[in-house]
Amino acid sequence: MELSTILRPECTTCATPGSKKKVLELISDLAAVQYPTLSSQEIFESLLAREKMGSTGIGNGIAIPHGRLTNIDQPVAVLVKCAEPIAFDAIDNQPVDILFALLVPADQCEQHLSTLAAMAEKLNDKAIMKQLRKTQDESELYQVITQ
Repeated sequence: MELSTILRPECTTCATPGSKKKVLELISDLAAVQYPTLSSQEIFESLLAREKMGSTGIGNGIAIPHGRLTNIDQPVAVLVKCAEPIAFDAIDNQPVDILFALLVPADQCEQHLSTLAAMAEKLNDKAIMKQLRKTQDESELYQVITQ
């Protein structure tokens, strides 16, 4: 799957959210602005519900928050690079600075899992992560992740 099919440049940002809750709110707001059928609150609640089951912080400063929504028919992604790493209860107890959020249709479990796996594989590539962390702005961040 080409990332550019689920991640819009407008859903890619460099920010200083300060906390796990704030970054999940930022992700929700970005997705809701780009996809008017989605409510920021509904997205936030979906992401939060998943986090309550266990942190989506996969280690090495990376988190992949995700949620299922009933009112979308295609996956939606948001990429956030934090200027300052934030506590995220990651499996390695390290703060997180790269978040790739994924929102998927509630009825597409298989696609959800394969998209998450593909994203995790890409984010485990040390060269890609080094490039992501060196980026200076949203445009550069988007180019690195979608190349």
